Amino acid sequence: MPIRQRGNTWWIDIRTPGGERIRRSTETSDRRKAQEYHDRLKAQMWAQAKLGEAPERVYEEAAVRFLKHYAGQADFDSKARYIAYWRTKFGGWPLVNITADAVADNLPTHKVGKGGAPAPLTPATVNRYVATLRTMLNMCEGWKWLARAPKLADLHEPKKRIRWITQDQATDLIAAVTQDWLRDVVAFALATGARMSEILGLQWSQVNAPERTAWLEADETKSARARSIPLSGDAMAVIRRRLGQHQTHVFTRGGNVINEVDRRMFQRACEVAGITNFKFHDLRHTWASWHVQRGTPLMVLKELGGWETIEMVQKYAHLGKSHLAAHADAVTFWSQQAEEGTLEIKTPPGRAALSA
Repeated sequence: MPIRQRGNTWWIDIRTPGGERIRRSTETSDRRKAQEYHDRLKAQMWAQAKLGEAPERVYEEAAVRFLKHYAGQADFDSKARYIAYWRTKFGGWPLVNITADAVADNLPTHKVGKGGAPAPLTPATVNRYVATLRTMLNMCEGWKWLARAPKLADLHEPKKRIRWITQDQATDLIAAVTQDWLRDVVAFALATGARMSEILGLQWSQVNAPERTAWLEADETKSARARSIPLSGDAMAVIRRRLGQHQTHVFTRGGNVINEVDRRMFQRACEVAGITNFKFHDLRHTWASWHVQRGTPLMVLKELGGWETIEMVQKYAHLGKSHLAAHADAVTFWSQQAEEGTLEIKTPPGRAALSA
């Protein structure tokens, strides 16, 4: 029997033109939809065998190949989470059916926290879900699994101000941290601008103390590009404090490798220091802001911080506008003539007649 019901779900049991037996769930309890799936699959297999058409790929096939491609990268867990969400919407779907309209109709809206009520997702978070799906579908086009990937639009993200603190506030924050390991992590973040995952994953084998650099492999960076972190005097002071505390990792907690900073502990330190609306990642913003305020060129800052494009550091540009004032007088005309005593103020034509 080509279609049968098991429990509430309909299954198909068919043979290809070449004799191969295919048994699979239609993942629906609707017999009509299950029959449509059966008929479409039979027609597809006939077209492949008799007309040489390429097989129709489904979401799961693309998801597996996509995740294999990004396996081992620093943001793999996030990508896997987004891919898992889209599977709840497009599981079993042929890729050609995943259109821009279908994506727009299935955007995530809320996230359920531990023991809490569903919290609305910000446009930025929704856009990360969309970006992952967009990347996967674009890769499918490159693999010739899709003739053309759909154009997926992002939600509008309101512009956010850059949150940073002064050096005095940073000193108060470090003093307010009660745990030695977290104090060193915070100080290192302020000294290098490194991301949380980059800091916590740093191993002694990646630190070159004589050259005052730390090396990050491509699978440890957000941009998926290997890069070095120059270690300032402040950063080296932290490195020296960590010597001998663990065999492999620079930053540990009670002898154990740290996967994530204790956010509650960090927030308590912020409260003690009188700092509000401040997250751990804002330490990176603070480091970048200090650099721009001291005249570090944006192109240099881009390389120091490991940003992929210059647009990503443009958000700090306004903090360093004062250093442009020194170049404003490179081209002068009237003020130069006035200083030399050669400037002659002439009455514009028609002005004399009007004032007469």
